[in-house]
Amino acid sequence: MIAGVIDSSCRRAAGSLFGLAYGDALGKPTEFLSVPEIDRRYGPAGPRDLAGDPALVTDDTQLALAVGWALHDAPRYAAETVEPLLRQRFLAWAASPDNNRAPGMTCLRACAELSRAVPWQQATVVGSKGCGANMRVTPIGLLDVDLDTLAGLAQLQAGLTHGHPTGLAASELTAYAVRLLVDGATLAELADLLVARTHQQRTVYRADWLDDLWRRAGAATPEEFIAIGWDECRAALRRLSMALAAPDDGGDPCRRTGEGWIAEEALATALYCAVRHADDPVGALARGARTAGDSDSIAALAGAFVGAAHGMAAWPGEWADRIEYADQLTTLAITWER
Repeated sequence: MIAGVIDSSCRRAAGSLFGLAYGDALGKPTEFLSVPEIDRRYGPAGPRDLAGDPALVTDDTQLALAVGWALHDAPRYAAETVEPLLRQRFLAWAASPDNNRAPGMTCLRACAELSRAVPWQQATVVGSKGCGANMRVTPIGLLDVDLDTLAGLAQLQAGLTHGHPTGLAASELTAYAVRLLVDGATLAELADLLVARTHQQRTVYRADWLDDLWRRAGAATPEEFIAIGWDECRAALRRLSMALAAPDDGGDPCRRTGEGWIAEEALATALYCAVRHADDPVGALARGARTAGDSDSIAALAGAFVGAAHGMAAWPGEWADRIEYADQLTTLAITWER
C-alpha cells in the first residue's frame, strides 16, 4: 500500500507532492466552470473527494513529475547538466499519449521549438508569463540545496518554456515558499517573507543559469529585465495581503487576487486558499477548485503549500492509493525527504 510506505518513510516532501496532485485532481473537472456551475455540481463547499480510481490529474502534475525526474537524474545541479535533462523530460511529455489533459499552449509551442535542438533561450516564449512554469516547480523547493541554487533551478526550468521575467520570479517564489514551509515557516508568515524576497532579488539576474535571455526580451539591461518580474510579483503579493486582512466572505478568491491564468496571480490566489484554510487542508484544495479561474492550478499550488506545512497527515489516508502517478510521487518524495 502506498500510504504505508510514505507514512513511514517521508513526511513533508510527500505531503507537498501528493498535495499538489490532489489539488490538481480536484480542480481538473471544475477548471472551465463558473462558481454557480461548480456549486450546482458539488455544493457550496466545493469538491472535497477524489473522483475515479485512479483519480486523474492534469498537465500540472505531469510536468511537475517531469521536473522531478530531471532533478532526480542530474549528477549535479548546474545549468549545463540540468537543462538537457529538463528538455528531454519536457519533450517526452509533449509526445506522450497521456498528454491529453488540455495542456497549455505556451508549453506546447516551446516544446516544439526545443525539439529542433535550438538553444532554449531561442525556444522559449519570451512574452508568456502563464502559470504553467510555477505549477511544476514544487520539486525544486524540496531539494536540500542553497538558496542561490534553488533560485537558479527554479528560473531555469521556468525559462525553458515561459521566458517572461514574471514567470521566472513567480517560479522562484513558489519554490522558495515550499522551502520555507518545509523548514518550519507557517502559512501565515509566507506573504511577508515572499514580499521581502522580491525586494532582495529585484535586480539579481542569474546569468549563470539564464545566459542572455534578457537580450531576447529586448531589455536594455539584465537588471531592468528581471526587475519587471519581481515588481509584478510584489504587486500581486500586496493584493494578497490586503485580501487576507479583510474578512473572508467565503466567495471566489479570484475576485481578490486574480484568476490564476498568469504566474503571479496563480501564486497569490493559491496562497490565499492555503492561508485561509491552514487548519483544513482539504478545505484549501476545495477552495482553490471552487473558482472561476484556473481551478486545477490554483488548487494544485494550494495543496503543495499546505502539504509542505503539514506533511502527509494533512490528507485522507486512502487518497494515496487512488491518485494517478502515486508510484512516481512516492519515489520522488522518499528521495527528497530531509
